[in-house]
Amino acid sequence: MHLARIVENVVRNDGRRVLAGLIRLTGDFDAAEDALQEAYTRAVVTWRDDGIPANPGAWLNTVARRIAIDRMRRDRSAPLPDDLPDDLPVDPAVDPVNLEDPDPSGIEDDRLRLLFVCCHPALAPEARCALALRTLGGLTTREIARAFVEPEATTAQRLVRAKKKIREAKIPYEVPPRAKLEERIETVLAVLYFIFNEGYASTEGASLLRPDLAREAIRLARLAVEVLPESMEARGLLALMLLTDARRDARVGSEGELVPLDEQERSRWDRKQIDEGVAILDEALARRAPGPYQTQAAIAALHSTAASSSETDWRQIALLYRKLLEWIPTPVVELNAAIADGFAVGPEAALEWIARIEQRGELAGYHLLPASKAALLMRAGRWAEAADAYRAALDLVTSPAERRYLVRRLREAEA
Repeated sequence: MHLARIVENVVRNDGRRVLAGLIRLTGDFDAAEDALQEAYTRAVVTWRDDGIPANPGAWLNTVARRIAIDRMRRDRSAPLPDDLPDDLPVDPAVDPVNLEDPDPSGIEDDRLRLLFVCCHPALAPEARCALALRTLGGLTTREIARAFVEPEATTAQRLVRAKKKIREAKIPYEVPPRAKLEERIETVLAVLYFIFNEGYASTEGASLLRPDLAREAIRLARLAVEVLPESMEARGLLALMLLTDARRDARVGSEGELVPLDEQERSRWDRKQIDEGVAILDEALARRAPGPYQTQAAIAALHSTAASSSETDWRQIALLYRKLLEWIPTPVVELNAAIADGFAVGPEAALEWIARIEQRGELAGYHLLPASKAALLMRAGRWAEAADAYRAALDLVTSPAERRYLVRRLREAEA
């Protein structure tokens, strides 16, 4: 295998765990990221000259920790931690520092442990999510901004402020004991859902889908259910992911374009996965501890179990979206509620609702607002206005797959 590909695999498999240890060691996100980046650079040179070590991840951990410690000792303006190690091996190829740490949480999976570590309750929920998405998911600032539906500069500032607070308040970057996992589960689930959504509808990737991210989010959601079996929202999220991911193969056309739900070939949906998702949802709903993920899963179940688009129970879906608005009163959820109303009641009422959302300006840079408006205008027979709305959506969209779909719809509106 080519050296660059080997380094890439180590980064993907071990980089996030190494970074977590460096942050815990230094108490500084930026210092940790800089040390890890330099370790990557050294790996390319050293492995080319000396060969690939037996345990590349542990080698990377040793070198990155040594770089971080050396920099901390040179930086006389910052006090050194009391537990700063001084016995790192001279040759990481001979005696590398292991990646594993003592774990009071009972969580065996290292990535799920890392996620709970990132979601420290001393930080604001949005800051926890952003840091976890960067640290665990490896998402870019732009991808995280899309998850929050906010300008990239706002997300960048959020990350800067969160890192500063961790550094100045000396917030411990450690695995919480099992008794305290519950207080972090809400943010953990939010991060998993963000990661899943980036895998299901990539912000800027050449392909609409990033199955690796979606699969990892589902895997971690399963583990979250095992770790906190009394969390019905964890079950709801797992059901939502399974039901949504079951439609993955039908979402992209032969030319790589997005295929919307009402045009998908339902025979390509994964019925086994749909059945599993419905069963998990039913089990959660029977416990009568409702929440937003269970509500979204119920919406997904209505879509997934309908024999055809025309047989979808849109009135029930519209009611569920109004319930979801009580849980999550955000403009994106409101937009989806308006779209559901468009199918349940008619496009004109939905267009009036979307006009009110537009007037507030909260989704000014969100391409799905004009795209949804355009689809409703098409159904209302207002072709020229629909074409204008599709053009507005094309000015905002970043995904090539979604762009191809919008171009096709624009042509239909102009015909």
